[in-house]
Amino acid sequence: MATIKDVAKLAGVALSTASYALNGDSKVSAKTKSKVLEAARELNYRKNGFAMDLKRSRTNTIALILTDLSGPYYSELIRSVQDVALANGYDLIACSSMGERDSTAVRFLREKRVDGAIILAHNIHDDILVESAGSRFPIIVMDRHLSGDHLVNVLVDGEQGGYLATRHLIQEGHRTIAYISGPSNSYDNALRYQGYLRAMQEAGLEERSKWKLSGSFVREGGYSATKMMMLQGELPSAVFYGNDEMAIGGLKAFEESGISVPNDISVVGFDDIQLSEYVHPPLTTIRQPKHEAGSLAGHLLFQMLNGEAVNPSYTLTIDMVVRRSVRSVQSGTDTQPTQPA
Repeated sequence: MATIKDVAKLAGVALSTASYALNGDSKVSAKTKSKVLEAARELNYRKNGFAMDLKRSRTNTIALILTDLSGPYYSELIRSVQDVALANGYDLIACSSMGERDSTAVRFLREKRVDGAIILAHNIHDDILVESAGSRFPIIVMDRHLSGDHLVNVLVDGEQGGYLATRHLIQEGHRTIAYISGPSNSYDNALRYQGYLRAMQEAGLEERSKWKLSGSFVREGGYSATKMMMLQGELPSAVFYGNDEMAIGGLKAFEESGISVPNDISVVGFDDIQLSEYVHPPLTTIRQPKHEAGSLAGHLLFQMLNGEAVNPSYTLTIDMVVRRSVRSVQSGTDTQPTQPA
């Protein structure tokens, strides 16, 4: 990342002159200011308003950076981190990573506008996190396994969750099981899919490509993917959705098409968001320890800010929550419903 020294060198001016020019000081001529600003643009230099030198004082603020601020899963996570921040006398800023390298979130990281950060945003590249983390700027990563100094991983065993969800369907007699996935570049999605494949292979069952569609971890995506699956005519006996949001979208799509859950098709989700208990039928799902994960991430971040040693990685366990969206089928009678005409 370019520094003000790099800008001064490229513009051929003194460091103090570059600083005056970037701050709009009238001491600098229009010609010199233009030359400095052009150098800054060429180097993609971004002025750091909160960390002008190594003597930066703390802001008493931490950041929680999420792929998207909407959705019940994120709201529960924000609440748990906020509780820890307030208990430590800190403010919390929650921001979206939309825009990737050009996002406000990335500027927060590179310019150290907060004292530390918790990341649950798969579209922020690993190199940005590794470069940004430091002794005065610890980072907790919740959506991938990443090694680096002053970086700590807080993970949920998503592979085991995907395995348990799929195995539950298999134990209930299902032999044709679809997987509706999240984003292809999501670490969480990759783990859940691996668990699905492990359970299928263990049972000697074959994954069928036409029943693997993407719903991008959002309700509308689950709805659209389910509609696409129904357009193919033949349906599987059961569907494992990579998260509850997509599963709830799928329930709506099935209902609109006159396909009964679980009588015609069984559904399992992942996350156990609050809404999953109140939809019809109540959703069988994998419970993630959302509050515990957020609280742990917050506590670890403050331990690092206080100079305490912590482990590089923590993995939390998950649980199966059985409700009424799955029915048992007799061996040999796992038939595929078709979309009503």
